Amino acid sequence: MAAEPPEPLWPDEDIPYALSDDHDDRILITPYPADVPNGTSVIVCPGGGYGGHAPHEAEPVALWLNTLGITAFVLKYRLGPRYRYPAISLDGARAVRYVRHSAERRGLHPQRIGILGFSAGGHLASTVATHSFDPLNDTDPVERRSARPDFAVLIYPVITMSEPFFHAGSRRNLLGEAPSPEMVMRLSNDSQVTSATPPILLVHSSDDEPVPVENSLNFALALSAAGVPFAMQVYAHGGHGYGLGGNDEVLSMWRQACAGFLRQQGFLE
Repeated sequence: MAAEPPEPLWPDEDIPYALSDDHDDRILITPYPADVPNGTSVIVCPGGGYGGHAPHEAEPVALWLNTLGITAFVLKYRLGPRYRYPAISLDGARAVRYVRHSAERRGLHPQRIGILGFSAGGHLASTVATHSFDPLNDTDPVERRSARPDFAVLIYPVITMSEPFFHAGSRRNLLGEAPSPEMVMRLSNDSQVTSATPPILLVHSSDDEPVPVENSLNFALALSAAGVPFAMQVYAHGGHGYGLGGNDEVLSMWRQACAGFLRQQGFLE
């Protein structure tokens, strides 16, 4: 199904950490309703090193999710270096709250909301999955909703902000040139996993140079230690940034793995 018009996540006057009221500073979410919805929804966070939004990791992914009966929402989150933490992370948390608040009127299940991210978008998704977010405004009905997703799908994700496996551009855009050790640890999401972290699917390639596979491997170890259900696909080739996998018969298999994972977790019923 075609996309619906983008919707602002906050009223213009209530955007936290806003630097202006310019259109480019608005945080938008674009709904892609499934033709035959099954009640599950997924927020899509395209990658781009926290400095851009990769188009091939946005609408094409939403349309593929539609084929599974999933209603997709593509998130236009704020970008560095103009915006940094916590503004960008709040955009991801607000997206989960927004979809959960609007679930009933859209015919969606409020406890079947996932988040899917690529590269730096995977860092945003994993931040939302591993951190708790207090309401910014108790009078805002959207803010009173839980920001915890019910599952996450992370494709060649940036996970750590620590040496030696961090992605320099993503860290610089999110945390600045010289972040404190405390901030680096806080946004190294393999160190933030708890038993409350939702089920997660990880996809990576062992020859990924910009974002080393250790980002996913170490995250998987943390998930295992915390008893969090997870699945992982690691491919011998592919590098970084292949989106849906194109015509590569191996890389495109992550879509089948994702469908199987979601079915196993009860999100495709």
